[in-house]
Amino acid sequence: MADKPSVLFVCVHNAGRSQMAAAWLTHLAGDRVEVRSAGSAPGSAVNPAAVLAMAEVGIDISAETPKILTVDAVRESDVCITMGCGDTCPVFPGKRYLDWDLEDPAGQGVAAVRPIRDEIRARVEALIAEIAPAAAG
Repeated sequence: MADKPSVLFVCVHNAGRSQMAAAWLTHLAGDRVEVRSAGSAPGSAVNPAAVLAMAEVGIDISAETPKILTVDAVRESDVCITMGCGDTCPVFPGKRYLDWDLEDPAGQGVAAVRPIRDEIRARVEALIAEIAPAAAG
């Protein structure tokens, strides 16, 4: 892994889970980790309930936009974390692949998204402790 590990979060629409995960990693690890997110079939906008749920914890993702998953994004990442679309992520030797089984926040209100947001934070904190330990704490 490079001096600055790179993480790619992938979900189908890149509108909820992967956006929240990328925001948490950026917020908690700062510039110690390179962060990307993408979707296998990107939506037209970030889920408004995800935007609200993240705003409640002081993280603004309102300017984010869903991005298409590219082979280059995977190739340039040390860790690829899928959230409900593992089969669509290209596999390259030497990469670490994780699949986080998380409920899809699509179509749900902010009350239903909060526990998903909190679960993502816990998983991101554990990831930071593993790949960028100096950033955790």
